[in-house]
Amino acid sequence: MHIYVNGRNIEITDAIKAYVKEKFAKVANHYDQIQGIDVVLSVIKNPAASGKHIAEVSCKMNTGVVRCEESGQSMYESIDLLADKLDRQVKKVKDKSLGSDKSSIRTEAGVDKTAEAVEE
Repeated sequence: MHIYVNGRNIEITDAIKAYVKEKFAKVANHYDQIQGIDVVLSVIKNPAASGKHIAEVSCKMNTGVVRCEESGQSMYESIDLLADKLDRQVKKVKDKSLGSDKSSIRTEAGVDKTAEAVEE
């Protein structure tokens, strides 16, 4: 799995690149079907704009693509917000792909054992 970091109107330093890879590597650990993550960091140079630092991500998976965008006052803040948002969306896609049936053999066996213990 590859994490690509690009910039618009900003020079991507090694510190920012390492920070992005650290944050999004945690997201990649949740779901093994992720093929690649493309991160685009940009800065709006208009002084009247409120959220000047924007981070966008496209997460390519076997089941489709998840896209997110966040903005903040600093680049690190927008990266943090984006990583949290992508983490939630990847977990949601993973839950959907595993199926809506939440019961499993382990939980059913555990329920049966407790029911038998109560009856005795």
